[in-house]
Order: sequence, then structure tokens, then C-alpha cells
Amino acid sequence: MRVAVLDDYHRIAHTLADWSSLGVEVDFFDRPIPREQLSEVLASYDTLVLMRERTAFPRAVLEQLPELAVVVTTGMRNAALDVEYLAARGVHVYGTGIPGYGGTALEPPPGVPSTIEVAWALIFALVKRVVAEDRAMREGIWQQALPTNLAGATLGLAGLGRLGAQMVAPARLFGMEVIAWSQNLTAPRAQAAGARLVSRAELFAQSDVLSIHLVLSERTRGLIGAGELALMKQSAYLVNTSRGPIVDEAALVQALADGRIAGAGLDVYDTEPLPVGHPLLSLENAVLTPHLGYVSAAALAEMYAQVVEDLAAHLRGEPIRVIA
Repeated sequence: MRVAVLDDYHRIAHTLADWSSLGVEVDFFDRPIPREQLSEVLASYDTLVLMRERTAFPRAVLEQLPELAVVVTTGMRNAALDVEYLAARGVHVYGTGIPGYGGTALEPPPGVPSTIEVAWALIFALVKRVVAEDRAMREGIWQQALPTNLAGATLGLAGLGRLGAQMVAPARLFGMEVIAWSQNLTAPRAQAAGARLVSRAELFAQSDVLSIHLVLSERTRGLIGAGELALMKQSAYLVNTSRGPIVDEAALVQALADGRIAGAGLDVYDTEPLPVGHPLLSLENAVLTPHLGYVSAAALAEMYAQVVEDLAAHLRGEPIRVIA
């Protein structure tokens, strides 16, 4: 077995798990590998360790890796990995689960960050103009524009699952009304979570802050486009800590540039890392973070420890956390 650990952006994966216990060669890559170079760089590896959807491995790429025998991805699903093709080819695919993330617990354990923390950081950065006013002060401008109060405002949640439901308590604490919609959400489930079920159109029209907490699928890809953005208040903010392709990125860029909505806080994008020169980078009403929703030493340590467990179990012939 020769293992390639991809997208170790912080260059710490080798310190977070006992890779030496595997007794195999393990190499760590701390920079994204361009798609056109994947087959050349990874040709000699039979095992890949993937950090969720940081690098895409569709069938066209996987077909260029004939030696591939094992894939371990953090999380129990990876929308950027063609698992069906790998299963048909006989490649073993394993995953990891973190309580409160890939597991079944509602609340994350102490020390493991929740995506909702990033969502609220983006919300505050937008409504309290943290980034804009910081930038203005550095240019000698004092109090450039008025911030917005959350008290009395409406938080709209697109998705009220495990993560969406965790948004409700902080919103209530700040005096916000909470409304929610998703394709399968019922009024009793919404009420049990502390929110009020509304229609899809009402969600966009009534939200002062709209936060997305949906799983990326064929049903949700491009769910929020120009039509939905046009329904939003001009004073409203959009926050996406879920997956970039849920929102039509071109339509969002246009809406922000035209001032059709007040701003957007984004942690996820169609292409990650966000390319240099991307239109979002030039928009002053966009607050951007580099997909930090699950990133911390505690979370990464848990993920990589489970990756090593998966590989050790595979070597013993006793596979665990099998995806395919």
C-alpha cells in the first residue's frame, strides 16, 4: 500500500494521527493538485485519502488512475467523488464519522466546531459591517454606514436538519423570528425545532437573513437562482455554509453587483480554492471565508484518526465504515 493524503492545507495531517502504525508509505500533499495533473502526480499510489470535497474525482479522473484500490474520504458522503463508478470497478471506499457531523448526535462534542459557528460569524460580519468598517478605518474613514440590528429581524433557514436546527437557539437569543423551508419539512417538525414553516417563496421574501443548511444533491443543485434572489428584500443578506453549487454563483454575483440584496456571507464556492480574480473577490458586499465550517485541530484530528483506523481495518481484512 502506498498512501497519498491530499489537500493537507495546514500541513498538520502527519501530526494528528499515528500514520506510522500502518507500516506503509504515506505522503502528504499540502497544496491543491490541478485536475490536469492528478493522473501524473498520483499514478504510483494505490490509496487516496480525501478531505471531503476539496479535490473532485469524477469518473473521467478516476479512469486515469488504474492502480487505485482504496479511497478513504472524511465524512460518509463526498459529492465530488464518483462512488458508483469506484464500486463497479471494485475499489474499496471508506469514510469517517464525527459525532454531531457524520454521526447521529445532535450536538457536536466540546472542541469540535460546528458549521453554525461560521454561519453566525458571517452573519455578524455582514449585519454589523465588521469587514467593511475595518477596511474603512484602515483608510481613515470613521463610521462609514449604519449597521443592522438582529433583534426583531427574521432569520430564514433553507433546511432545518441537524445543522439548520442548531441555528434556532442563537437566533432566539438575539430576538429574531425564525422561519424555515425545505422540500420535505413539515409544520410539526419546524415547530419542534422552534421555527415556523413557510413556503419556498415566503422564505425568500420574508427573510432578513437567509442561511442555507441543505445537502447538495440533484434536487438542491442550483436551487437558489436569479428568480429566488429577486424575491429577497434589497436589505436582506444571504449566508451559505453548506455547498457552493446550491446557489447559482453567477446569479448571486450579479445580484450583489447590482445591489439587489444587501450582501452575502460565503464559506463555500463552486470551485475551491476560489480562483484568483474571481468576481466575488472584488465585491465589497461579500464576506468570504475559505470553507472553514469543519476546520479545527480537534475536528481534523478526529477525522484523520478515523482514516488511520479505516486503513488499518482494511489491511486486517476487517473493513469498517464502508461506503462501497
